[in-house]
Amino acid sequence: MQDKHGLLTDPIPDVLRRLTIPMTFGMVAILMFNLVDTFFISLLGTQALAAVSFTFPVTFAVNCITMGMGMGISTSIGRLLGQGDNQQAAHFTSHGLSLTVLLVAAASIIGLFTIDPLFQLLGAEEELLPLIHQYMNIWYVAIPLLVIPMAGNSAIRATGDTKTPAKIMMLAGLINGILDPLLIFGYGPFPELGIQGAAIASGISWAGALCGSLWVLIKREKMLALPHFPTLLADWQQILRIGTPAAFSNALNPLSGAILMMMLASQGTAAVAAYGAAQRIESLMLIVMMALTSALTPFMAQNLGAQSTQRAASAMFLSMRFAILFQFFIFIMMVPVSIPLSAVFSQDQAVRDGLWHYLLVVPVSYGFQGVVMVLVSSLNAMHLPIKAFQWSFMRLFVFLLPAAWLGSLLDGVEGLFIGIAVGNIAGGIFAYLYALKIRKQHLQPE
Repeated sequence: MQDKHGLLTDPIPDVLRRLTIPMTFGMVAILMFNLVDTFFISLLGTQALAAVSFTFPVTFAVNCITMGMGMGISTSIGRLLGQGDNQQAAHFTSHGLSLTVLLVAAASIIGLFTIDPLFQLLGAEEELLPLIHQYMNIWYVAIPLLVIPMAGNSAIRATGDTKTPAKIMMLAGLINGILDPLLIFGYGPFPELGIQGAAIASGISWAGALCGSLWVLIKREKMLALPHFPTLLADWQQILRIGTPAAFSNALNPLSGAILMMMLASQGTAAVAAYGAAQRIESLMLIVMMALTSALTPFMAQNLGAQSTQRAASAMFLSMRFAILFQFFIFIMMVPVSIPLSAVFSQDQAVRDGLWHYLLVVPVSYGFQGVVMVLVSSLNAMHLPIKAFQWSFMRLFVFLLPAAWLGSLLDGVEGLFIGIAVGNIAGGIFAYLYALKIRKQHLQPE
């Protein structure tokens, strides 16, 4: 097989670096996409911002389907490419995209007919429902346009190319950033569409990403083929077997975040505000780890497909060691800027103090959180999705949340933050020990 991107032959640190750096830029583009939307919508007023805030859990839940199916597509295609079966990989990509579009389209149709009861259940007040309708009516129709770029980019990354998906997402972010103010506020020849304009801008940017992704898959990578009906159902079952647990794993993070918010609510508004600000900073501090774990999946999948089990194991443990060292370095860099950074996010002294305490305590544990993230990514690459889900669940609901709850009982907000750090560290230690066990069971050379 032609090893076009060197995943099977080049030095492991070099390959992971080449894969991770573009992924990081791609994830920054996605973060900026969301921040730009939030900024321009906030200029419409509190009601518009509140309406869009209510949509976040719903839009995230639908996107979880795509992210989960993308994991199933990526790991399976990586295996096929590692085995040198390019034709079957092309069929698998087509089958994966068709399944993901069908699932998201079904979710969108259900969503369109349940906007009022669903958002009333979430607590939206009556006066916000017209604004939610304006946004979600467009979003539900447009979201299938995002499916192919997201799932298609997973297939492209499975080949070892992370630069192109990053460029596609950066292009989508640029289109969205340009169209948002034009369509929301009606500048020049454009109509003033308000919150609906934000949804239309997103849809057009997704269409641009779709065209870019399809061009790469069809013309350059030759990774799309007509459906092969004898293997269609088997391929769908394979994607669902890996993708369904991965989708639920993605959904665990906002669920645990909501539980932490409930714990903090009893400590006062300042504690909630401090935690909310900390989450924004945390997403940036962990972005390299998110990129690395996304890059690790196709690397391990291809090598496992090529029977290079030792190389796959070496990449997993190298990534875990990198997580500890890199995140500790980020923590050391954070300490001297924690006070001025806290001042940027709030004028309230109580919020500043809470955020400062969080930044001094929790980031020291991010390396251990990274170890669990690496383990989860590796288990998905090894086609052990239930084990991957179990470790995502254990990190949050066995280690982190109980430790945070106990800490809050002992020492209020400060104790809760210490509990988060302790939970992350405990989870990381046990995840590393489990990785040693997994290496003996599944990653020994044959």
